[in-house]
Amino acid sequence: MEGVLVRKIKKICVFCGANSGKDVAFVNAAFHLGKVLGKRKIDLVYGGGKLGLMGCVSTAVAQHERQVLGIIPSAFTVNNLVGETCGKEIKVATMQERLVMMMELSDAFIALPGGFGTLEELFQMISWAQLSIHNKPIGVLNINGFFNGLLSFVDHAVKHEFITPRARKILISATTADELVDKLQAFRFEPDPALSKLKWSPSSSQKEKLDLTLRL
Repeated sequence: MEGVLVRKIKKICVFCGANSGKDVAFVNAAFHLGKVLGKRKIDLVYGGGKLGLMGCVSTAVAQHERQVLGIIPSAFTVNNLVGETCGKEIKVATMQERLVMMMELSDAFIALPGGFGTLEELFQMISWAQLSIHNKPIGVLNINGFFNGLLSFVDHAVKHEFITPRARKILISATTADELVDKLQAFRFEPDPALSKLKWSPSSSQKEKLDLTLRL
C-alpha cells in the first residue's frame, strides 16, 4: 500500500450468520478473519452470542487477545438463546438501537456470509453512508463467490440508474481477509454533494435520541 494514505482502524464490526452454512469454507474464513484482526491489533464489535459464524469470528479474535464486544438485544438473551458472548456484552432494547450502537462504536464494517439479518445490517450501513450519517468503510468478504449475485444485482441497479456510480463505491469487496482490510484502510469517502447537506440528530453518546428511521 505504498503511497496510499492508510485509515486508522481500531475496531471492526462484523455482520454474519448465526448459522455456519453448508460450506466449511465459510467457517474457515470466519476463523481466519478473526485471526487477521487479532494479528493487526483490531478489536471486534459484533452481534453477540456464540452461534454460527458469529461464534467463529469472535472466538478467533479473543484467542488472539483482542477485545470482543457483543451488542445484543435483550430478547435474544432469554433462555440463553444465542449462547454466551465471547467477551464484553452490551444489552439493548431493540434491533435498531443495536445497529446504531454498532455504527457509533466501530471504525469499519465487514459482512461475511449470512441471511436476511446480515443483509439488512449491511445495507442499512450502506444507506446511512450514502446519506452521510457516517463515512466509515464497508466491505463484504466474498468467500467462494457467496456475494457474486448480490454484487451483480448492485451493479444492475447502477446500470438502471437507481444507484449512482458514486454510491456504488461505498460497497467494497475482496476474496481474502487481508485484502479486504487493506481496502478498508485505503477507503476514501466521497459524499454526495446534496445528501451531505442533510442535518441529523445528535448521537446517543450525547444523551440524545438518534433518529435514523429514514431508509432509501
